[in-house]
Amino acid sequence: MDRLSAVVLAGYRHGLTFWDVRKTPTSSRQPKVAVIGAGFGGLGLAVMLKRAGFTDFEVFERAGDIGGVWRENTYPGAACDVPSPLYSYSFAPNRTWPRRYSEQPDILDYLRRVAKDEGVLDHVRLNTEVTAAEFDEGTGRWRLETSAGTVEADVLVPATGQLSRPAVPDIPGAGTFAGEVFHSAEWNHDVDLRGKRVAVIGTGASAVQFVPRIQPQVARLTVFQRSAPYVVPKPDRAYTRWHHRLYRSLPVTQLLGRFGTWGVGELLTLALTSVLPLGRLVELLFRVHLRRQVRDRALRKRLLPDYRVGCKRVLFSNDWFPTLAKSNVDVVTDRITEITPEGVRTTTGLHEADVLIYGTGFKATEFLAPMRVRGLGGRELAEEWAGGAHAYLGISVPDFPNMFLIYGPNTNLGGNSIIYMMEHQCRYVLQLVREMAAGRVSCVDVRRDVAERFDREVQGRLAASVWSGCRSWYREENGRISTNWPGLVWEYHRRTAKVDLRAYREVAPGKAA
Repeated sequence: MDRLSAVVLAGYRHGLTFWDVRKTPTSSRQPKVAVIGAGFGGLGLAVMLKRAGFTDFEVFERAGDIGGVWRENTYPGAACDVPSPLYSYSFAPNRTWPRRYSEQPDILDYLRRVAKDEGVLDHVRLNTEVTAAEFDEGTGRWRLETSAGTVEADVLVPATGQLSRPAVPDIPGAGTFAGEVFHSAEWNHDVDLRGKRVAVIGTGASAVQFVPRIQPQVARLTVFQRSAPYVVPKPDRAYTRWHHRLYRSLPVTQLLGRFGTWGVGELLTLALTSVLPLGRLVELLFRVHLRRQVRDRALRKRLLPDYRVGCKRVLFSNDWFPTLAKSNVDVVTDRITEITPEGVRTTTGLHEADVLIYGTGFKATEFLAPMRVRGLGGRELAEEWAGGAHAYLGISVPDFPNMFLIYGPNTNLGGNSIIYMMEHQCRYVLQLVREMAAGRVSCVDVRRDVAERFDREVQGRLAASVWSGCRSWYREENGRISTNWPGLVWEYHRRTAKVDLRAYREVAPGKAA
């Protein structure tokens, strides 16, 4: 009970309250900050820097618009599986969300509106890809190679996230398919699916959303499933004008909804990271959901996962199972052996198709790739992460001074809002920038012993979690879990609320070694 009480108290103090960062620097010194990526993480930091009075910062975005994954993922049915009151900045509540679980266009509009209202768009450099970054030990600054030229900065903040590079499986013959081929994260809206035979490889978060949307249009839909996901009901609903009026007139009601959602997310995290029997309740919910929506026993058997609930991402949908039971849909669980010009071949035969869609997720463990990053002594970040990505608090990597990650290694969540985590990371970085502005530090590098001790703790806890029990996108090829945070978000808040400068060492220009 003490642990649950602490969770509730932390939620009231930090999940419910909107934070205020409207302060000014303690000196006239303005460290130049270079942020890579204009998604939730990069824009969140930009807003906080500006609110704090800093003006010398730039956000580099390789695309022609802001938005990150919500700009890129435009497939039919793209939506968030975290309720809108929590999947938003605490400092920028939206009183007019159209639905409890917002869809991609509404989330992208929200990000654009926040960036415009906060006045940070002038700091964003669109169509500017950062291809390399190197720490100059002589000056103590970072030198960035971009598609528009060379830029120098005191602080480097990669905010490219974990879900920016689509993963396409290496299947023999993939390049021989005669029809249209695309990944769900790069949806080709010029392809008309009406009356076509469509093959979908993958049954993850994106497929669960787009398959029900395209099923009524196609002649035949073949879904290739390697492992069945846990899919539970999605308590979605449209917000009415009454809700919007209530949230505007009594903002505390929306805050209470945010707090309640935060609490449910923490309970789900407990189910994934502790010995509490909460996971059994989620599994029971899944089985009841499946039985109610699929009457065919043979199909139900194919849709049963063979791993513990939570080992892979738990999905939310009210129409996934009914769609798979439709007469024009086949669920294939046989191993894929090759792709041919005519379709997809499995161990039991050829499945012909006109269009092939990959719903196979992202290269989540390949942080910052393909960007080349060099730190002290010319050390490559790829070399530092050869055995798996790691960072102190998911933010700082030893031998890479004044580089602070947003949504870095071991900060992903299995049961709550990643925006909450990003905000804490942004505030942590803001604290360090303030220390630099005040002249208390100039260039800091996390101590290797501190980073290694933190990593041993995180990996030890993850080894005892449900995530260690199966193959998933959470894990490296060597089995290391480099994506997820092993605890509750209130713990992450506690550990990032105040920067402990004792965890860092000062790196003087010209004396970095």
